[in-house]
Amino acid sequence: MYSKMKTNLSSKDLIKQYTPVTQPFLPPLEEFLPYLEKIWKSKWLTNNGEFHRQLEWALCKYLGVKYISLFANGTLALMIALQELRVTGEVITTPFSFVATTHCLWWNNIKPVFVDIDPDTCNIDANKIEAAITPNTTAILPVHVYGNPCNVEKIREIADKYGLKVIYDAAHCFGVKLDNRSILQHGDLSILSFHATKVFNTFEGGAIVCPDEKTKKRIDYLKNFGFADETTVVGPGINAKMNEIQAAFGLLQLKYIDENIEKRRRIVDRYRKELGGTKGLRCLEYLDNVRYNYGYFPVLIDKEVYGLNRDQLYDTLKEHGIWGRKYFYPLISSFSTYSSLPSSSPENLKNAHEVANKVLCLPIYQDLKDSEQRKIIRVIKSHTK
Repeated sequence: MYSKMKTNLSSKDLIKQYTPVTQPFLPPLEEFLPYLEKIWKSKWLTNNGEFHRQLEWALCKYLGVKYISLFANGTLALMIALQELRVTGEVITTPFSFVATTHCLWWNNIKPVFVDIDPDTCNIDANKIEAAITPNTTAILPVHVYGNPCNVEKIREIADKYGLKVIYDAAHCFGVKLDNRSILQHGDLSILSFHATKVFNTFEGGAIVCPDEKTKKRIDYLKNFGFADETTVVGPGINAKMNEIQAAFGLLQLKYIDENIEKRRRIVDRYRKELGGTKGLRCLEYLDNVRYNYGYFPVLIDKEVYGLNRDQLYDTLKEHGIWGRKYFYPLISSFSTYSSLPSSSPENLKNAHEVANKVLCLPIYQDLKDSEQRKIIRVIKSHTK
């Protein structure tokens, strides 16, 4: 039933023969060349150029938000957001995320305090946040995992009660809406990632969604060394700007985003239809009041019912030329940098550990072929008890 994968294929052969877990959307190269020609002609490569300004405006319009500040990547955006809100002391967050979420706290000399997750959504359990608050707590840093909205109302209620800031790691949430309102409008700030693996990418890139012009101006200072003008530095900023080539690529990506999200929706629908009744395999629920971007398709594997554990299914898929991803595994709290924190105790994070040990993200990207998806489904269903 199960054996370790054995292969002598070169990396080039692997790329040819394997179905990846994700793949970036690249628009036709000939459509990108006119943007590059304009950049070559202007010789304006960075520092708030024409395409940078255009992309900020276009994203505000598409996403339904008032102000956006673009960044070279999402990690820098989160680091600056913490600086902008002057977050110190302790921040309550989730262990079930990409490590950058917590690394940004560490780099800002902030102590992460982990709270367990809701196993149904994989998001931080809002009902457990209040118990983790101490006199040193200054903020909450939740993550909309896989683009599933957190319990934003409960989190806001807690933040208001204790005078805490809320920064949402919305790296997975491009275009996501809750009750027909952008999920990015919640919290004091929201952070986006435009990494190559995301639904919307600018090669690398990111953004901070800001509530007002004053906040955006301060953020723009911080991401450009603190310069307010040619001779005035208003604070200890860093270099975190998005360049013109990234911004131009983002403008072109926007032309295709709705089409690509629709392609992803059809792939998710097929997965849910074909795998939804598979014993020992659980798909996350989709809510009627959420407009998703279908960036990921995680499933949870119960070995006792399915017959294989998650790692065995992962290796079995590999043997058939299919790459899944154990996303997120291990938990951030399990890494050596954070494992000694009191809140990292496995007893404190039972749900998170269980989900991390069972979760497997299946391949999903706009160009995934029907034949490839049918093969993935066939392999998964062939190993049920």
